[in-house]
Amino acid sequence: MLAANAHASAADSFEDRFPAPTFRDRFPETSENLAPRQPTSAAPRERSAQTEPAPYRVASLAPTVPHQRPAREEQTVLVGLKSSAFPYLGNNPRTDEPFLNISNGERRGHRNYSGRVFWQDETYSDSRTLMHVPEHFDTRKPGVIVVFFHGHGATLERDVRDRQRVPQQISDSGVNAVLLAPQLAVDAADSSAGKFWQPGGLKRFVAESAEHLARLSGDPRAARTFANMPVIIVGYSGGFMPAAWSLEVGGLGNRVRGVFLLDAVYGELDKFASWIVNNRTGFFVSAYTRSTRRHEQALIAMLKEKDIAISEDMDTPLRPGSVVFLETPEGVTHRDYVMRAWTDHPVKDVLVKMAATPSLTRVAASAPSSAGR
Repeated sequence: MLAANAHASAADSFEDRFPAPTFRDRFPETSENLAPRQPTSAAPRERSAQTEPAPYRVASLAPTVPHQRPAREEQTVLVGLKSSAFPYLGNNPRTDEPFLNISNGERRGHRNYSGRVFWQDETYSDSRTLMHVPEHFDTRKPGVIVVFFHGHGATLERDVRDRQRVPQQISDSGVNAVLLAPQLAVDAADSSAGKFWQPGGLKRFVAESAEHLARLSGDPRAARTFANMPVIIVGYSGGFMPAAWSLEVGGLGNRVRGVFLLDAVYGELDKFASWIVNNRTGFFVSAYTRSTRRHEQALIAMLKEKDIAISEDMDTPLRPGSVVFLETPEGVTHRDYVMRAWTDHPVKDVLVKMAATPSLTRVAASAPSSAGR
C-alpha cells in the first residue's frame, strides 16, 4: 500500500486508492462456501477430554509425602545438673540447722538423726541425673515425665538402671514417658532431699532437664514441650523424703498427675495426706510390705477422716482422684520391690494403667495454685 501511494498521481482520489469492500469481498457466494464439517464420533471424546484434569498437579500447602522422622535408638545417659539434689549447702528444714553440720579440718559432712556421719565428698557431691528417652517416645503426642527418687544404699548405674531396671520398665510399658532419676545420697542409708527441700526445687529440676531431654529425643525444639509436660513422682523406700517435699513445696502445682510409692511411707504423712486431699486431678498409689504397714495404716486413717475413697486393688485403670493402697503378701522382699511387688515390674504396670486415662497425660491449663505447691 505504501508503494502504491508513492507512485500515485495528484488526480487519484481517496476512493480510487482505497475502494470500499463489497459484500462479495466479505462473504463468499454459496458455491464458494466450504463444505460443512460433519461431526465425528471423536468429538464427544474431545469435549469430555477438555473437562478432565490437566496433566499436572496443583501446588498444595500440605506435604504430598508424610514427614518421616529419622530412626533413632533409645537414650539412657547421666547428666550433671545444677538443680539436682546435691551438692546442697542450705539448711535441713526438719531442724532449721545447716545440713552440713559436722567438719573435720576442711572436710564437711552431715550427721543424721541416728548419729551416723556421711561426708560431703563421698555422699553428697554427685549432681548427676539418670535420663532415659525410649525409642518410641514422640514429642508430638501427650506424654509424662517420671521423676524417680531411689532408696537407701543406691547408685544410679548399679541399682536404678541395672538392678531395678527402671528405664527398661518405662520403655516396656509402651507409654509416652521419659525418666528423670536424680542421684540422692550415694550408696548411703540416708533420705536427705537436698535441693528438693527448697521451695520450687522440683520445678527448677524439671525446667533444667527440659533442654537435655529435647536433645535426647532428637528434637531440640521440643524443650518447651518438656518444660510443660505433666509429671509422675515415684518414690522407693528412702525416696519418700524428696517425694513428700516435692509435693509440698516443689512448685509444679497441678502438673503433678500422680504419685506412686513403693514401700516408702516411712514418714511425712501430713504432706502426702495434704496432697491427696487437695489434688483430685491426680492419682495416688502406695504399695507396701510389713516394713511400712504401720505408717500406711495411719495414712489410710487420716484420709478416711477426710472422706477420701480408697481402693485396695489395681484391677481398673487409674483415674483422676484414684487412691490405692496395696498390701503385698509375705515373701515379697523390700530390696527387690521395684522389680517385684504385687506384680512383676510395678512401675511398668502403673504407667500402663495411667495411660488408659488420657486426661492424666494432657498438659494442664494454667491455674492458680498455692505458694507452697
